[in-house]
Amino acid sequence: MISQVKEISVTRDNAAEPNPAILPSTPGERHGNAAVTSRAAGFTLLEVIIAMAVLAVALVAVFQSQSQSVAMLNRSRFETTASLLAKSRMAELEVTISSLLRSDRGGFGDDFPDYSWEVNVEGTPLSGLVKMTVVVTNDRMKRHNTYRLELYRIVSSQ
Repeated sequence: MISQVKEISVTRDNAAEPNPAILPSTPGERHGNAAVTSRAAGFTLLEVIIAMAVLAVALVAVFQSQSQSVAMLNRSRFETTASLLAKSRMAELEVTISSLLRSDRGGFGDDFPDYSWEVNVEGTPLSGLVKMTVVVTNDRMKRHNTYRLELYRIVSSQ
């Protein structure tokens, strides 16, 4: 089979004017008698509103995450500091002579001005055994501001 290719020639009545269907144009630009409009020229108002809503939701999630991480950092800092202060106070009580053990309260001085401590020494049902409780408090924090450490110690009954 032999195929034949025919050359098709299109003639126009107005050859001086370009064909508007094949020219790049901007919306509203006129070529000849036909107005050219393009929907791909920009975003619609609805598309912009939806994009802003998605962005707002994403930013709220990011800011909430940031706020939560700051709160967790403060809580972690308190737990670390309070536990070390309570352990140091408890170490002082462990080396104290049994007859001088008593309940007391105080602060940690200029090194930790926001922290205070309280020691409670209580007897137990077992003779010769006392329960010592150290409570460290951060006076600046409103919630979750106490750390409690308990120790049982054998005391001589002299």
